[in-house]
Amino acid sequence: MKLSIPDMSCGHCKAVVEKTISAEDPSAKVAIDLTERVAEVETSADPARLIEALRAEGYEAEVAG
Repeated sequence: MKLSIPDMSCGHCKAVVEKTISAEDPSAKVAIDLTERVAEVETSADPARLIEALRAEGYEAEVAG
């Protein structure tokens, strides 16, 4: 799945997003593109659960088309 995370803009943001997704699914594979502000995630976790966890960390997120 591809998540759009508009407020993700630096290395610290990238690390928080990766850590948050990994906390929800330790086996998830995450690839971050800071330029596009998206995260490509291979996971079996529910997208709504990941979005909720990211929002709890202060990052608005949504599934990108």
